[in-house]
Amino acid sequence: MPDVGTVGVADARLLPNDSFEAAWSSIFFPDDAKGRLLQTVVSNIRLRATVPFEALPLHGVVLLTGRPGVGKTTVARGLADKIARTVSGLGSWAFIEIDPHALASSSLGRSQRSVEELFGRLLEEQAQQGPLVVLLDEVETLLTDRAALSMEANPIDVHRAVDAALVGLDRLAQRHPGVVVLATSNFPGAIDPALSSRADLIIRIPVPDPRGRRLILEHTIAAVAAAFPGAQPLLAAAVLDRAAQLAEGLDGRRLRKAVAVACANEHCDPERVTPEDLYATLRIMGEEQ
Repeated sequence: MPDVGTVGVADARLLPNDSFEAAWSSIFFPDDAKGRLLQTVVSNIRLRATVPFEALPLHGVVLLTGRPGVGKTTVARGLADKIARTVSGLGSWAFIEIDPHALASSSLGRSQRSVEELFGRLLEEQAQQGPLVVLLDEVETLLTDRAALSMEANPIDVHRAVDAALVGLDRLAQRHPGVVVLATSNFPGAIDPALSSRADLIIRIPVPDPRGRRLILEHTIAAVAAAFPGAQPLLAAAVLDRAAQLAEGLDGRRLRKAVAVACANEHCDPERVTPEDLYATLRIMGEEQ
C-alpha cells in the first residue's frame, strides 16, 4: 500500500473497514437507491471479469454528483466497504483516496508528470497486487472540461494532464477488471465529457426527502442522546416529524449540524436541549438557504 503523504494520496487502507461501514449506514437514500447502486456496481465487476472489454467497454467508473453536503464522499467510502464485503474471489481489496489538488502545478509539464506517475506507477502497481477501489474526490479538479479552459491559465499543461488521466483510466480498465473508480463532483458541468462518457454509472445524490430528513435527524439525535440522556425527548415521533418538516431543503450535513447548534441553547448544555431549541435552529437554517 502507498503511504499517505505520497504525492496525490490522501488515504490508503485495506478493506473491509469498520468506519467505512458506519459511513454507509449513516446515509439515507429514498426507495433503496443505495441497494440498487451496490447491485449495479457488483454486477459490473463480475461482467468485467469475464466479458472482453472490446465487447463490453466497462471502465469501472462510478460518478457521484450533487451539491455540497449531500454525502457524496461518505457514500463513496461506504460503497467501497460494501464492495469488498460483497465481491469475493478476487483477493483482498485495497482502498486509495486521491487528492486531485495535490497533482496540480503551475510549472509547465509538472501536472502531467504527476498524473502519469499516479496512474502509470502507483495505481498500476497496487492493481497488480489485487482488487482496488480508487476514490477521486472533486474529480473536476483533475479532469476539467478542456473545451472550457481559459487562455489566462496554462491550457496546454491542463490538456496534457487530462489526457494523461484518461489514458491512465483506460489502461486500468483494460488491464485490471478488479479496479473500481469512484469519482465525486459538486460541479458536473465542469467535468470533461470524455470522463462522463467513460462512466458506467452516473448518480446524482439529491437533498434528503422528508423520510430521509427524519432518519438523519433521528440517527444524529440518538447518538447525542446516548452521551447526553437529557436529549431523549427529541426522539419522540411527533418531534422528529415536526423537525423533518421544518428542515425542508437542508442537506444531510446541515441537518446534523442543526442538532449540534440546537444543543448550544441558552444553558450551553446538551442535557437540557429541548424540541423548541431544535425547531428554532431549523427555522433559522431554512431562512439562510
